[in-house]
Amino acid sequence: MNEQTIDTSTFQSFVQLIYERAGIRLGPNKQALVASRLGKRMRRVGISCYKSYFEYVRQDRSESELVALLDEISTNVTQFYREPRHFQVLARIMAEWEAQGQKRFRLWCAAASTGEEPYTMAITLAETLCSVADTKILATDLSTRVLDHARQGVYDSRRMEKVPKELIGRYFSRSGHGPEKMFAVSPRLKQMLTFARLNLSEIPFPMRGPLDVIFCRNVMIYFDNHIRKQLLEEMYRLLKPKGYLMVGHAESLSGLLSNFKSVEPSVYIRP
Repeated sequence: MNEQTIDTSTFQSFVQLIYERAGIRLGPNKQALVASRLGKRMRRVGISCYKSYFEYVRQDRSESELVALLDEISTNVTQFYREPRHFQVLARIMAEWEAQGQKRFRLWCAAASTGEEPYTMAITLAETLCSVADTKILATDLSTRVLDHARQGVYDSRRMEKVPKELIGRYFSRSGHGPEKMFAVSPRLKQMLTFARLNLSEIPFPMRGPLDVIFCRNVMIYFDNHIRKQLLEEMYRLLKPKGYLMVGHAESLSGLLSNFKSVEPSVYIRP
């Protein structure tokens, strides 16, 4: 067997492992995708047989190879100001809380990917609040690979297309020219963020809360309802009363959000 083919039995073994350890549900239609992504990792470790690679992952007691496998499987699609309505809501509620005398703010970006989303949150706070001295954003992801990118906070011109020019000038430093131009996030934003690996299917989470706002966008679509319900209950626990939860516009959570009150589509509040 070469790395271009994976038999159904071995595919199902990977599917079960990925579900048990990451909560990600993969259907039969994902077999070619899984084979392709695992093939990349297998070439790096010098294994050409999928079944042998599965045993290699299972026998690695450090679980570092499992982390690498999950890095390859997890999808990380993101951009600055994706689904911009949420950042308008964030600005409004933060301004209201500050006007009421709140000075300490704690937020969580549950699927940080390569960092565009939590940095957009940070820009929104810096533009809205009079002071961000006691403002912290926890940015987590399953993938260590994308978290490394997020910590660096350096993006090419293509990734910056959605960021208004005046905000680029305030919150990024530029280097290079033309297609090679790169934009580095300013220390002012970075000091607001803490990046950490977190598996959203392994509940309870180590955070204590209470949190003011949680962004958990476009990640629950990969989970089944059992995992989604557990995750929503845990986020409810972590949020303060009157705290906000933002989910992806495409995520259907009807029947799962009994404890939350809908404010507008994809925006919820803990009563």
